[in-house]
Amino acid sequence: MSRRKLLGLSTVALAGAVPRAACPEPEPDDYPAPPAAPDLTLYKHESKPHGHEDRPPLTPPEDLMREHGVLKRVLLVYREGIRWIEHDEQVPAHALHAAARVIRDYIERYHEYLEERYVFPRLRKAGRLRHTVSVLEVQHKRGRELTTRILAATKHSHASSHRREALVDDMAAFISMYEPHESREDTVVFPVFRKVTPAKEFRHLGEVFEAEEHRRLGQRGFTSVVHRVADIEKALDIHDLSQFTPPKSSPHREEGGRSAR
Repeated sequence: MSRRKLLGLSTVALAGAVPRAACPEPEPDDYPAPPAAPDLTLYKHESKPHGHEDRPPLTPPEDLMREHGVLKRVLLVYREGIRWIEHDEQVPAHALHAAARVIRDYIERYHEYLEERYVFPRLRKAGRLRHTVSVLEVQHKRGRELTTRILAATKHSHASSHRREALVDDMAAFISMYEPHESREDTVVFPVFRKVTPAKEFRHLGEVFEAEEHRRLGQRGFTSVVHRVADIEKALDIHDLSQFTPPKSSPHREEGGRSAR
């Protein structure tokens, strides 16, 4: 693909890019509700992975906020995909499909499950942030609809101009919604959640979240997802953190700026 090599994507990152004939994507209205919450007592004495016996457990907000870090990196991938399309380059379909699968499998089916099963009900029970929680739940639903369309639009490398425009619109809408969504959760929802949750239960929920991660994603859990995202970033040439550092202003430019003012 014109100057860029999508072949660098690992098998793990692209595993979701292959259509699953035996497991078709659910329609938005049929999106499965989160399963019943497991009994919290099941995790009280669960052994930790080898070598982690003395590691302090993550608190629930820490766990959820690092998952937001994965979300932010996928939003950056979507932005780069939009840039490619708007500059009339070939649609990086494989990379975008793999990114949308991370959103579907990790953010929607795991991260948002934790929020809808453990965080939002406690806020409602405490009579706190009810309107905010309702808006966040609606946004979860809209996000799943957008992801379904993004997955469908990126199954193939070739797309009509109309489909390219629709894909750009859907990725832009996802970015525009989830940037304020996750920042509101980080700065308002999670701090209030901590206040209304008793300390003992709060610590225990940290163990529950970790156990859920290992149960759903394997022992490497979060780390494996980060590696998937890193592979996608490499395929799009946006993996080098230093490339986002603005150049140092030259003395001439600074002088011109002062004189202009």
